Amino acid sequence: MGSYVHVIVTACVAALAALATAIAMRPVRQARAAEKLARAQRDFHRQREPLEAKFIERAAASGKPRGLRWLDVEFDDDVVYARDRRTRTLKALVAIEVRFEAVVGGGMEEVEAVSRVRAATAEFLHDAGRWATVGRVYFNLAPSATVKYLSSDLELVAEEQASSRI
Repeated sequence: MGSYVHVIVTACVAALAALATAIAMRPVRQARAAEKLARAQRDFHRQREPLEAKFIERAAASGKPRGLRWLDVEFDDDVVYARDRRTRTLKALVAIEVRFEAVVGGGMEEVEAVSRVRAATAEFLHDAGRWATVGRVYFNLAPSATVKYLSSDLELVAEEQASSRI
């Protein structure tokens, strides 16, 4: 009976020690995560111009919207960072304004709305320590609205105003 009590006491002490270690390490994990995010944010701003060019190239090549050719894209300076809940991939979401023209024979030549500027959100992905884009765009949604709309898939990480970086 004495050895049984000794085993239970030892197991309880070990469990408490593991719990105490986990609690003590939480600030360290949070600090590492914050530094990792800060590094990703710095890298995004350093690589932003070529990323924007790649975004335009890939989005225009997608053929969406059908019957329209991408003419011009203006990127906002503010950035919303979100994390994919399933893959844990960090995403940078940037508000854009897109101008299109109708493709001859594409069925949109007579549509008056083609010439209107369209608001959208451009998506950039941080994977394996590098930023990239596949040209994914969310039309008619601001970056924060995109996170809300995709709340089952995305969680907000940070919102960065251009004025706070100056």
